[in-house]
Amino acid sequence: MSIATPTSTRTVVEELLRRIGEGDPERISELYAERGDWKLSWPEAEHGHTATPWIRRRSTRADAAAHYRELAEYHVPEHVATEVERILIDGDEAVVLGEIRQTARPTGRAYRARFALHLTIKDGLVTRHHVYEDSLAVARAFEAETQ
Repeated sequence: MSIATPTSTRTVVEELLRRIGEGDPERISELYAERGDWKLSWPEAEHGHTATPWIRRRSTRADAAAHYRELAEYHVPEHVATEVERILIDGDEAVVLGEIRQTARPTGRAYRARFALHLTIKDGLVTRHHVYEDSLAVARAFEAETQ
């Protein structure tokens, strides 16, 4: 059994962020363990909502790839940006703080959302992926127009 060090944890986190930036779901998912703990800060009743289907429980490497595919499908790729402000490392735990800027493909609405991503790295793979974000900003961008 290997013990994660701040350096190895940081290396995996930085590689994950680089791959997310490249946008290839299969390559991203290679950094996830076969089984993991995936959590999103949305109300459980809103998970899998038709406007935001990528927001739901996940637990496998295949689920991670599906998440990134669905996320890309529902956003305009030319209008996606992420600013990582800080990466905090404590052993095999990491927290990434920043802001995402995206445009909802179905509505054409741009949004910004602050986020914190809590990751656990074991044996060089992500075993925990917990996202805390401004879910209201995301939901409003995908809301259907009311007359």
